[in-house]
Amino acid sequence: MSDAFIARLRAQGGRYHNLHPFHVRMDAGQLTREELQRWVANRFYYQKCIPLKDAAIMANCPLVEVRREWVQRIIDHDGEGEGTGGTESWLRLGEALGIGRDELRSERGVLPPVRYAVDAYVNFARQKPWIEAVASSLTELFGPSAMRVRLEALERHYPWIDPAGLEYFRTRLVQAPRDAQYALDLTVEHCRTPEQQDAAVAALRFKTEMLWAQLDAIERGDTQP
Repeated sequence: MSDAFIARLRAQGGRYHNLHPFHVRMDAGQLTREELQRWVANRFYYQKCIPLKDAAIMANCPLVEVRREWVQRIIDHDGEGEGTGGTESWLRLGEALGIGRDELRSERGVLPPVRYAVDAYVNFARQKPWIEAVASSLTELFGPSAMRVRLEALERHYPWIDPAGLEYFRTRLVQAPRDAQYALDLTVEHCRTPEQQDAAVAALRFKTEMLWAQLDAIERGDTQP
């Protein structure tokens, strides 16, 4: 039964945002500087909200052994001190693309649909059972292979980007498989009934749709008047 459940979860990779036309163009070297900057500025809002999502999962989880493990995700993004962590790495990516960190932090470039989608994800983690929120994080099953392609494409097609600014992706190639395996093990362990498994698959589908919606907005470049 668990094999079939895992197969259903992995099948959601067919909805992952690496297949979005925007990412396809990025990997082919077809994005303009302005499009890449728009992507980095909007994705930063998602990056800064990831620890809020993970804190919500911990707040809802009654299992101390899970909280001890899950807190590492917050540390990975927020860092253990000034100048460390994934959010800091994304600020450096912005600088490598010509966007100052004050500009990123100001959120002036965040499109309303992107903000709405990310906030919906954080609220999902706050309001849903903790194990469904854990299942939603399983997009990390699909992330590393897509990230390898993205890293290679950014280095090859966009030589004007300072390679030092791409460290975020190199770090996540190590962290994401570890995180994905732990989350997958938790999901399989705590989702035993058909209803629980359906809810877990739906949670993961929701996450893929949230990521896709972000890219829809970023591709259009809609702004609020």
